[in-house]
Amino acid sequence: MVKAISRYGVTHVPAVPSLLSALTRRVKIDANKINNFRSLKQVFCGAALLSKKSISEFNDMLPHVDFIQGYGMTESTGVGTWGYNTVEVRKYSSVGFLSPNVEVKVVDWTTGSNLPPGSVGELWLRSPGNMKGYLNNIEATNAVLDKEGNWLRTGDIVYFDQEGYLYVTDRLKEIIKYKGCQVAPADLEAVLMSHPEVLDAAVTGGSPPLDRFAIDEEAGEIPVAFVVLKDGSSVSQTAIMDYVAKQVAPYKKVRKVFFRGAIPRSAAGKILRRELRSLLDSRL
Repeated sequence: MVKAISRYGVTHVPAVPSLLSALTRRVKIDANKINNFRSLKQVFCGAALLSKKSISEFNDMLPHVDFIQGYGMTESTGVGTWGYNTVEVRKYSSVGFLSPNVEVKVVDWTTGSNLPPGSVGELWLRSPGNMKGYLNNIEATNAVLDKEGNWLRTGDIVYFDQEGYLYVTDRLKEIIKYKGCQVAPADLEAVLMSHPEVLDAAVTGGSPPLDRFAIDEEAGEIPVAFVVLKDGSSVSQTAIMDYVAKQVAPYKKVRKVFFRGAIPRSAAGKILRRELRSLLDSRL
């Protein structure tokens, strides 16, 4: 891909998190490789959540490239939002502004009530690009479309800032329920990724009969972290937990840490949490 960018003078590249990380690593390994990216003007990333650390590293390696993110779903034919930077405003962790002809609302996922601007809730989306339904699967269709078939329940937890930029924080189905409180894995993953000795991280929870490690009779579920350390690091599991505990509310603390050689991810860079739960169940 690097050769193609250089040979054909590619200016715009659509990417997923794994590809973005690969491009960053390539420049890190060999600074001379930056010459292969001289033609590149913009990189657009989507398909999965991207850590602030990954964004920062990319911008440091390729400062001349405009980095943006976007949001869309198969069920919305890819239509949703598009990132937008200006000289004054560069909100790299946002997925941008709404695309034309797209309406959204942020909804309380437990009550179904509409939430005011700035609130965190589930994103519902309406546009001419929304699907009519899943083929021959009425039950699945009813689970994601409202009764009128207009609004698509995305299952994504989001919020808008005062300027109208959208931020995706997690998937609703990934939320960990600890002692009646809701913990978003992505929040903890962001803290873990900010540790100077952490290369990659993922957080999940569990309840019987999924695993034995993540269950607490009083808690129901506990946050469990899988961490990949940088080469040569000797930081302990306790040190990692203490690092997180100092930066989050007590109910959000990571209760267990397991070191791994790699975090299981899809080709698009999405964390495969089902595999993490399987690792817990099999005692790693």
